[in-house]
Amino acid sequence: MDRMVAMETFVRVIETGSFSGAARLLNVGQPAVSKSVAQLEDRLGVRLLIRSTRGLTPTEAGQNFYERARRAVEEANEADQAARGAGGGLTGRLRVSAAPAFVSLRLMSHLPDFMAAHPQLALDLILDDRAIDLVEAGIDVALRLGTLEDSIAIARKLATGPRVVLGTPAYFAHAGIPTTPAALLGHEAVIYTHNSAGKAWRFQKDGAEVSVSMTGRLHVSAAEGVRAALLAGMGLAVASEWMFGPELARGEVRTVLTDWTLPAVDLWALFPTGRMASAKARAFAEFVEGIMRTG
Repeated sequence: MDRMVAMETFVRVIETGSFSGAARLLNVGQPAVSKSVAQLEDRLGVRLLIRSTRGLTPTEAGQNFYERARRAVEEANEADQAARGAGGGLTGRLRVSAAPAFVSLRLMSHLPDFMAAHPQLALDLILDDRAIDLVEAGIDVALRLGTLEDSIAIARKLATGPRVVLGTPAYFAHAGIPTTPAALLGHEAVIYTHNSAGKAWRFQKDGAEVSVSMTGRLHVSAAEGVRAALLAGMGLAVASEWMFGPELARGEVRTVLTDWTLPAVDLWALFPTGRMASAKARAFAEFVEGIMRTG
């Protein structure tokens, strides 16, 4: 049994969900696929798949083997491409983790260009504000905003952007416009609870630093919710300009305390530890960096 062939066969079975789907993809007969998986299970001494009338489901061992086998197959394909001098032809499947609001506002409209440039590449977007385990989830590259706290991943900074205090004109019309950080205490705030800095708004001016602890009645765990609440006029919020670019341009929201600065927000690309970042992951990170650089 060819070990790499067996691994690729198993990977395609998982990705297509059936022996017949893998057979079509690999251009072999279905019996050959079934035999390859059976031999693989015999060699490993564990059951990799549960077969039922509803289809195929990987066992825990099968899922763990799939994640590692997929990476091995991808790296072998990339080695072939490098040896042949292949240029931009990325293939296979790329799994990207990112925050939903960031993808919707800054990335999604550009993705057609990336996909058109790499027609043999499939893209899985795993959208979540929370930091997930890259290895456990089989993530190739994650896009994270903010400070990296005790991250064991390999990190690359893609961009840095300003954070500002924002509100709608309608909110300011009835609540007034704060002119100092201390004046914020008399305002409603939409608190983003995803990070520890959600309540503590830190300002700097002329070398002095002022921290204001906000006690807003509305706490939101996702950036999309912060956007929706602020646009509904429910209070002020601290956010990156990236997250409100169109609304700022149209005057639907405005910034205040512009003579004070808040800590900037960084955009990072994270790659799993323990192996080299794949060519696909590096290309995607460079693509996102280009988008952020051109605005």
